Amino acid sequence: MSAPASSSTVPTSFLRTHKRLVIGAVAVFVIAAVVGGGYGLWYVLIGPSSPASVTAAFPAGAGVAAPATLDGSWNVNTTLGSIDAGTSSFAGYRVQEQLVGVGGHTAVGRTTKISGSMTLTGTVVTNVRMTADLSALKSDQDNRDNQLKRQAIETDVFPTATFKATQPIDLGNLPADGKIVSVNATGNFTLHGVTRSVTIVLQAARQGGIIAVAGSLPIVFADYSIQKPNSFSVLSVDDHGTMELHLLFTHA
Repeated sequence: MSAPASSSTVPTSFLRTHKRLVIGAVAVFVIAAVVGGGYGLWYVLIGPSSPASVTAAFPAGAGVAAPATLDGSWNVNTTLGSIDAGTSSFAGYRVQEQLVGVGGHTAVGRTTKISGSMTLTGTVVTNVRMTADLSALKSDQDNRDNQLKRQAIETDVFPTATFKATQPIDLGNLPADGKIVSVNATGNFTLHGVTRSVTIVLQAARQGGIIAVAGSLPIVFADYSIQKPNSFSVLSVDDHGTMELHLLFTHA
C-alpha cells in the first residue's frame, strides 16, 4: 500500500502549468528584445517621454550684462544653458511615430553643435545665418540616432542644415527686457541637400545681454526628398515633422 501524499507536495499539473507560464514569459521577453532591436527593449516595454515644445527661455542663473548699445553683431552662444532644460542653443526635429507595444510616441532629437549670427541696427535685424550639425543629433535612443545617419535625413551624406534670411526682420519697437515678441523670418532653408524658401515663426526675448530666439517650421518629408525611416520596432512614421530651434545670442 503506497504512502499518502504529503500535504506539502505540489501537484504535477500545477508544476506543468507553472513551467509553461515561465517559458511563455521568457519567450515574450526574447521576442520583444528582437522586435525592439531597432530602438531597444526598454523602448518597447515602457516608452520614453518627450521634451516639451520649444519656447524662448533663459538659462537659470546665467547673467550677461547688457551691452552699451544693442546695435551690432550678435552670435549664437553655445556655452550657456542646459539641453535637458531646453535653455541652451540647439536645433532639432519632432516627429510622430507608432511603436511596437507602445503606440503613439513623439520622437525628438536635438543637436547643440550650432553656429549663427545676426546684425541689429535700430529695430531691424539683418544678416541672419544659422548652421546646425545634424550628425550630432541626439534623441533618447542611440539606435534611432544611428539609423538617421543612413536613413531619412541621412546625416552621413547631408551632415548640415542651414538657414539664411533673405528679408530684413523689422521688430517695430525694441522689446522691453524680458518681454517676448513674435516675428517672422523669411529665408532659404537647406535640409537633405534641398533648399526651399520658408518663413519661420519665431519668439524673441532679451534678458540683459542675452537674446533668446525660439521657433519651429513644419517639414513635409517629400519636399526635401526625405524617405521615411524603417525599423522593426516602428510600425509607422508620419510623412511630416517639425524643425525646432532655440538660440541664445550674445553681443559680439
